[in-house]
Amino acid sequence: MCGIALIVSGIKIDLSLLIPNFTSPCPQFSQNRPLFSEDNIKEALQRRGPDSLGTRNILLHHPKIGKVYSTSSSSTENEGAVENGFGNEFFGKLQFIGATLQLRGVNPVVQPLVDASGNVLIYNGEIFGGIHLNSDSNDTEILMQSMEQCCSCISHQSNRSSCPSGARINSIPELLSRIKGPWALVYWQDSSKTLWFGRDAFGRRSLLVHWPTPDDSRLLLSSVSPSPSSHQSYDFDDEEGNLDLNFWEELSCGVYSVSLDAPDMDGYLIGKVQKHEWTDSDLKELITWERTAVQPKPEDLSASRGKVSIRQKDTLSALSSELGSLQITPLTTSQKVLIALRESVMRRTTLYKIYKAFPIDHKQERYAPVAVLFSGGLDSMIIAALLHQCIDPEYEIDLLNVSFDGESAPDRISARAGLKELKKNAPLRRWNLIEIDADLLKLTCETKRVTSLITPAKTYMDLNIGLALWLAAGGDGWLSEAMSGAEGAQYQRVKYKSDARILLVGSGADEQCAGYGRHRTKYRNGSWLGLHEEMKLDMQRIWKRNLGRDDRCIADNAKEARFPFLDEDVIRILLDIPLWEIADLNQPSGTGDKKILREVARLLGLNEAAILPKRAIQFGSRIARESNRQNFGSNRSANQASAGSAVIHR
Repeated sequence: MCGIALIVSGIKIDLSLLIPNFTSPCPQFSQNRPLFSEDNIKEALQRRGPDSLGTRNILLHHPKIGKVYSTSSSSTENEGAVENGFGNEFFGKLQFIGATLQLRGVNPVVQPLVDASGNVLIYNGEIFGGIHLNSDSNDTEILMQSMEQCCSCISHQSNRSSCPSGARINSIPELLSRIKGPWALVYWQDSSKTLWFGRDAFGRRSLLVHWPTPDDSRLLLSSVSPSPSSHQSYDFDDEEGNLDLNFWEELSCGVYSVSLDAPDMDGYLIGKVQKHEWTDSDLKELITWERTAVQPKPEDLSASRGKVSIRQKDTLSALSSELGSLQITPLTTSQKVLIALRESVMRRTTLYKIYKAFPIDHKQERYAPVAVLFSGGLDSMIIAALLHQCIDPEYEIDLLNVSFDGESAPDRISARAGLKELKKNAPLRRWNLIEIDADLLKLTCETKRVTSLITPAKTYMDLNIGLALWLAAGGDGWLSEAMSGAEGAQYQRVKYKSDARILLVGSGADEQCAGYGRHRTKYRNGSWLGLHEEMKLDMQRIWKRNLGRDDRCIADNAKEARFPFLDEDVIRILLDIPLWEIADLNQPSGTGDKKILREVARLLGLNEAAILPKRAIQFGSRIARESNRQNFGSNRSANQASAGSAVIHR
């Protein structure tokens, strides 16, 4: 996992293909008191990637007549070239910044990567398929090698003439369309003088963009919004508008190119931005999110409810310990989902060697390489149980739980109950329930930091979710440890901080399995088709509403969030299942919502978790209640003010 950023200056960015009637501002190398400096960006990125920080500059120049040339340098080389110039040439500058939290491979890797052809790559992501990797390979290095072999054309649809005859060479969009897993990247292809950038089709990795404006003519890309420069006001109520709340926006999912061309009449290098279509047919099917079976017949519902009744009587305990016994033909829908989820967790934990993972034969008292964002609810219980099946039995598992109301928060109560059920099913595993206690009134500095992290989101709901995620991901809390005594086992709370760099998160389960209250409302108003359309909308906007924000808040603790429910194969399996097998919202909460996942939980022997109702983290941790009291005086006042959509006045 990495923090990546790009600063483009001196180039006139043409956005006419993306934004009709866009007027390109004249570029300036020296911005007058920029809102975000290079040092601001580096500081923010290094919190995401503490292992290394690197920079690379590409200086672009051309004669008055002729093609564009480029020279590459480290940040300390040729710094004066842009200011001093080379005779009558004009310049553009690309600054690549990469901060690395290394999780793959056996040797250290420092970004940006630069190859012998002069190509430059900064990459934040994980490759779980589409490009072959050995278990001990570093995916950034393998991706760099694959991209070097791509042709120089923008796309095969627009131009095949630049590809060698008789050879089938991928274009950059074709290669990126094949990748399975979360990613965001920036890539300079020197042979074509083209800049590429983008993020995966579901937006599982954050990438923010600042399109050029008259106030700041730079094109900026960054994993995260840094805090503003010290001379800038941080008053979001400032009537003079010293701080532009709309400086950043979430980059829409996709692959983009900036093709550089000779100067216009004003003498500026031109960079024409274009967005490219995904080329992989399977990926395009997932993006459209169409389900083949939406509207059930009466007999379909009767058969489905009958199967649920049978499964509730038989918890299939013989199948709960190991999935190797699921060799039943034909498999039920819940068994198919269980297998897909287990493979997803395996890909995200043990299929590829974790960089510098602590060897189990070393004499360290305890080690947990992977943690789970844990409420004790249905989704996190399934993930925890599957993680137990995937990782070595010698490893411990950290379960991170945050509460703003001590032992009384619903998520704290369900987490402790969930721990008991996990211990019952896997008594030999050492489970660490890390209880992270927070007091909102004492989090002034932390709240300001998270306010910056959630940008461009700016509602109290986003802040509440972001703060809860940020604290949970930090993993700094209390652990109850057993003490032997005359009266039997007793427990004491001891300080504990999770060192796990990988954090499994249940995002995507509610969107795909009808877990939100609005899904029930849509079903009542529009029946099955209305439910399907609402779920489709949720999946197609999850990148903007959830994933970018969540990635930034978790990664700020030098932890990488991984989302087993958003694995491409899991999404495909769930779409292939009839909607009435996924959920039956005629049934009460805790039964019909996320019905398919409740069946999966029973297959895993998690019978108590299988009946738990949905509870969002801002409510389960009680941060929403405390925030409403602090900002509105009471929950009632907050509801009257529509706090969920109320904009923060910071």
